Amino acid sequence: MHDEVSGGFGLYIHWPFCRSKCPYCDFNSHVREGVDQARWAQALVREMRTVADRLEARPRLDTIFFGGGTPSLMAPATVAAILEAAAGLFPLAGDLEITLEANPTSSEAGGFSGFRVAGVNRLSLGVQSLEDAALKFLGRQHSAAEAVAAIELARATFPRLSFDLIYARPGQTAEGWRAELSRALELAADHLSLYQLTIEPATKFATLVNAGLFTPLPDDSSAELFELTQAVTEAAGLPAYEISNHARPGAQSRHNLVYWRSGAWLGIGPGAHGRLPARDGRRIATETEKSPEKWLGLVEARGDGLTLCEPVGAREQAEEILLMGLRLTEGVDLTRVRALASNLIDDDAVAGLVRDGFVEHASERLKATAKGRPVLNRLLVEIVRDRTDGA
Repeated sequence: MHDEVSGGFGLYIHWPFCRSKCPYCDFNSHVREGVDQARWAQALVREMRTVADRLEARPRLDTIFFGGGTPSLMAPATVAAILEAAAGLFPLAGDLEITLEANPTSSEAGGFSGFRVAGVNRLSLGVQSLEDAALKFLGRQHSAAEAVAAIELARATFPRLSFDLIYARPGQTAEGWRAELSRALELAADHLSLYQLTIEPATKFATLVNAGLFTPLPDDSSAELFELTQAVTEAAGLPAYEISNHARPGAQSRHNLVYWRSGAWLGIGPGAHGRLPARDGRRIATETEKSPEKWLGLVEARGDGLTLCEPVGAREQAEEILLMGLRLTEGVDLTRVRALASNLIDDDAVAGLVRDGFVEHASERLKATAKGRPVLNRLLVEIVRDRTDGA
């Protein structure tokens, strides 16, 4: 009998390589001239086996996600080797979701059929915009026409499809975004990830903004576009189930739901984070070496590239459950939070936020309202008590 993990159990594989570094990106991604696919496949499988061997039980695997970087630069044979190894290590859910992130360049779209044969059943396309000028600004290597062609090819190849767009770009108007979003909804299969442009530290965009070379969209304009996004997607039958993610009923990203419902997952590859299940219901936090070359050397020398492997404290886990769960339209079960840290929630603050229309609270389920979701970080500051010895 294998365990089922509360919130689900996933496998995340980080492929750290890209053709170029996008100016908005702060992910662990690196540009390299050549990659030894066989060597990397062997290392990823070895780290997965090493960490799996340390688990107290082998839980049922509900989702697998190839993220990056640009996983569509992987050889289909590399993906197939990892999936074959995972099937030998874990019992698999009957409806196992296997997602791969891909770029829409024509060269990468040429590999779609190979990924499908390998076992991938859900593709996540990094489209980012359907306008050529915006794609150039965002540092993307594909055109709008290539994006549309890749979407159409993906819909014909994979049972499930999602694609990403970035909005709240400098100078973007409500009219312009409505038109672009409407076009995206015409193309969308069942899932859209719609992210506001944020200027992350240590990115090229941060350097440009600091130098005064462009000005981010003002907060009030961004808020207007966020509200427009919610209204347009809901009217089209793809309502938000998480702050930035929209899906037809039943088409939500099950892997991301593992994160947001505070399930557990095994993270492998350079810079991957994990939350491994333990017998007592707690989680074990893992992190791996970020440098691809250093990670590869560690795995080949000792079997894993871990730089962190330690239990998550009860209060920290409770905070994670609250933080992640409130991102979801379904909200979060406070009984799970209180079981870990009984003194974490400021009930008076929650009552005040209910009165002001920012949250709903019924039967120990707490949800952010449409009014509350855009200011979620501010709400969390109020909801979570200052640390006390009893928490």
